[in-house]
Amino acid sequence: MAGASVEIVDAAAAIAELRELSTQIQTIVVCGRNGALLSASVQDAAAARIAEAAVSLADGADQVRADLGREALAQLQAATPDGSVFVVCDGDRMAVATTGSDPTVGLVFYDL
Repeated sequence: MAGASVEIVDAAAAIAELRELSTQIQTIVVCGRNGALLSASVQDAAAARIAEAAVSLADGADQVRADLGREALAQLQAATPDGSVFVVCDGDRMAVATTGSDPTVGLVFYDL
C-alpha cells in the first residue's frame, strides 16, 4: 500500500507542476491504463468519466496499431472544433489532458 500512496503523491505533484507550466492544458487526469484514478485537477466524478473515456480511446487506438502490426500506443490526440484531448501512456499509467481549440500540439505532448 505504501507504493500506491507514493505513486499518488508523485501524480499530484506532477499535476501541480504541469498546471504552473502549461497555459494550454485545462484539465489533467493521471490514471492507470485500467482507469484507476491516481490524481486529477478536477472532481472525482468528472475525473472518473475522463479516465474511462481515455481508456476506451487508448484501447481503440491500441487495437488499430496491433491490427497494423505496430508497437503499443505511446501518445494520441483527438481534436474537435472546441478543443483537444491528449493521452500519453507510460507502461501501466497514462496522463490525460484537455485543452481549448487550436493547441500547440508538440508543446502539449512535451509538457505531458
